[in-house]
Amino acid sequence: MPSEPLVLGFDTSAAHCAAALLQGDTVLAQAHEAMARGQAERLIPLLEDVLRDGGARWRDLGALAVGVGPGNFTGIRISIAAARGLGLGLGCPTLGVSSFEARAHGLARPLVVAEDARRDQVYLQSFTPDPGPPRLVNLAELHAIDAPQVTGNAAVAVAQRTGATVLEAVYPLALAIAHVGQMRAGQPNPRPAALYIRSADAAAPAARPPVLLP
Repeated sequence: MPSEPLVLGFDTSAAHCAAALLQGDTVLAQAHEAMARGQAERLIPLLEDVLRDGGARWRDLGALAVGVGPGNFTGIRISIAAARGLGLGLGCPTLGVSSFEARAHGLARPLVVAEDARRDQVYLQSFTPDPGPPRLVNLAELHAIDAPQVTGNAAVAVAQRTGATVLEAVYPLALAIAHVGQMRAGQPNPRPAALYIRSADAAAPAARPPVLLP
């Protein structure tokens, strides 16, 4: 009987660089490094460290699972670009997994996942029989959510305003991404794409461009 495929999950959607190597139910290796910047330089060496610690090589991988956000725009792009390039070079499937899916993995439903969006805002996604799309909400305007339970890195703030019960995530983020990717491996999946809920910050031009005279 063939062994379970190796799945490498990783994420740089926030101030961290994280990865996990999974085979079936066995966690072969994982790493999480807090960093405000430098993910672009650290990601591939970190992945190589995780592979080495798990006794694997790049060519052994059966799938890549990458975090697609929401989160830091630059961080998300770093991971997705790396995943697409590695997937192309290795010839293995590459699967995008949102932070919402990862945080909810292994928890009882119905459930709402709340992620910090800064500026006194949160990203919310409901995991209920009739789920809606992810949304950006002002904390000051939040008085109720779609489920009695909430998880995620903004769960406490949401629970304080709604009375929901806070649930701890079952897995660290990168490992949860690997688990969700493992579940999807072998199925048709779109190419990983960034999950942007908030528009990118962009300053308006300070002055009009020069006018070319005839």
